[in-house]
Amino acid sequence: MENYYEEREAAAPDAREQALFERLPAALERARQRAPAIAQQLQGVEPAHIRSRADLEQIPVIRKSELLQAQLAMRQGQGGSDLPAVSRIFGGFSAIGWGEAARVFASPGPIYEPESRRPDYWGFARSLYAAGFRPGDLVYNCFSYHFTPAGSMMETAAHAMGCTVFPGGVGQTEQQVQAIADLQPAGYVGTPSFLRIIVEKAGQMGVALPSLTRALFSGEAFPPSLRDWFAEHGIDGYQAYGSADLGMMAYETPAREGLVVNEDIIMEIVRPGTGQSVPPGEVGEVVVTTLNPDYPLVRFGTGDLSAILSGASPCGRSNMRIKGWMGRADQTTKVRGMFVHPGQVAGVLKRHPEVRKARLIVSGSMGHDVMVFKAEVEQASEEALSRLADSVRELTKLRADIEPVAPGSLPNDGKVIEDIRSYD
Repeated sequence: MENYYEEREAAAPDAREQALFERLPAALERARQRAPAIAQQLQGVEPAHIRSRADLEQIPVIRKSELLQAQLAMRQGQGGSDLPAVSRIFGGFSAIGWGEAARVFASPGPIYEPESRRPDYWGFARSLYAAGFRPGDLVYNCFSYHFTPAGSMMETAAHAMGCTVFPGGVGQTEQQVQAIADLQPAGYVGTPSFLRIIVEKAGQMGVALPSLTRALFSGEAFPPSLRDWFAEHGIDGYQAYGSADLGMMAYETPAREGLVVNEDIIMEIVRPGTGQSVPPGEVGEVVVTTLNPDYPLVRFGTGDLSAILSGASPCGRSNMRIKGWMGRADQTTKVRGMFVHPGQVAGVLKRHPEVRKARLIVSGSMGHDVMVFKAEVEQASEEALSRLADSVRELTKLRADIEPVAPGSLPNDGKVIEDIRSYD
């Protein structure tokens, strides 16, 4: 137990998968009854029949942009006057209302998110534990406490672990240095860029911060170069990957090999613009189904790109691992005044199963757009390429040159639309 926050982090993968999908039907049924937007998403789907990852593909992916539009529409009275106020605020996705929710937060959009009173609501406690924090520690929290939930994410996790929290927030660098020197916290949680500012300011002030030996970072990229910089300053930094919608999704461990997926969520990596899972190692969009009974997001497309790592983590945690954040999946772009999005490329592939993979390249200069549809095919007759061009034109309303390429030659980076236009 000393190595893990919970023993189930080292459970047999098959046992974990079975437990998740045994819990899922009841979670979907509860969501359907209490969250109108989820009921609409599950139309035509029988929750009792969703028993595997393959079954999950019966359910359409809901992406963040759709959640925002649902919230905006209901706030503007488009959802019907008979809906409770909480449904209008959360777009019908929340299963709890005022009183049951301890707090409500706002992310850019604005998208409003509830936080219930359940301990460690956002699920960050195990990432704190993996980063070296332990019960009885003082945690110095430099995430914001207003509007967005980041500050509360870490505070509720630390409290669930049995830690004390200092709410440092952001800004006031000299005061932060003084407080850390006085309080001697066990470690820092916040963005890596802000801790670097604090450490550099402490150096300028001639103030030592000897207690600051560990950190859990989120909200920004944490490349190896920055990890090495903190190590040179005596700080062992780890990263956690989360969002305001889903809470903590994956976290770094002492193995330093990718990020381990959190318990109580089902993560898929799908081909951008579709709901179809990609093989391990192939880059795709992170899609998550959470068993959170209060905010039950189902097949929620994060818009982030990642890939599944094969094999088990040397740290002993047995859950699926991902490479970490690898960019954004929403590659929608405007060509000759028309929006082209990954779903249209996926539509072309659906019509032409002989095309294993494709990428739409947009080039040219302002006002002179050129589209090239690169298609991985074994053999390409003129007739087949002509049919492919017709499908591209029909689905995008734009003409494109078709360029057949060898199978496996397109980059494995999750991109299906690449905009290389020059705007000089």
